[in-house]
Amino acid sequence: MDRRRASGPADVRQMKIRNSLKSLRGRHRDNQLVRRKGRVYIINKTQKRFKARQG
Repeated sequence: MDRRRASGPADVRQMKIRNSLKSLRGRHRDNQLVRRKGRVYIINKTQKRFKARQG
């Protein structure tokens, strides 16, 4: 299933959706594991491409 928006530019990166975020957290030293609104996210303020959501 393609999760890209049809109306947005093609080069915009979308957030990864994964079942487990444990392995993704170790990809960069600035990754942070946060819980927001019952969901678990990986955020990175220096490298935005490492964003991910569990689900």
